[in-house]
Amino acid sequence: MSLTTTRTRPDWPCQVKTPGTYDWERSAAKWLRELVPARYAGYPALIRHPVLLARHAQIQVQHEIRVARTALQTARADLPRLGLPESVIEHTIKLYAAEVMQLQHIARSVRSVTQALVEHSAGR
Repeated sequence: MSLTTTRTRPDWPCQVKTPGTYDWERSAAKWLRELVPARYAGYPALIRHPVLLARHAQIQVQHEIRVARTALQTARADLPRLGLPESVIEHTIKLYAAEVMQLQHIARSVRSVTQALVEHSAGR
C-alpha cells in the first residue's frame, strides 16, 4: 500500500496529516502521545522514534480494550452488589459497549499510522 492511499482509509485519524506532507510525522507523534500515559510521552526514546511510540500506543490501546471488555462482561453481576439502580447499570453497560467500539476504532487508527511510519522509516 502506498503512503498516499493511507490517508483515504476510514481508520486514518483526522488529527494526523497525510503521510508524505510537511510535518506529518510530528502530527502523528502528537496524536500518539495523547494515547499513552503522560509519563511515557516524556521518555527520550519515544520522542525520538515515532515508530516506538506507535508500538507502545498499540499495546496501551489493546490493554484498554481488555479493561473495557472486562468491565462490560462483569457489570451485570458486580454493579447490583454496589447498590446501583437498574437504570444506572443499563446506562453503564451501554457506556462500556460504546467504549469498546471506540477503542477498537482507535486501535485500527493506530495500526494505520504505525504502518505509515514504518513505511516512511524504511524509505529513508
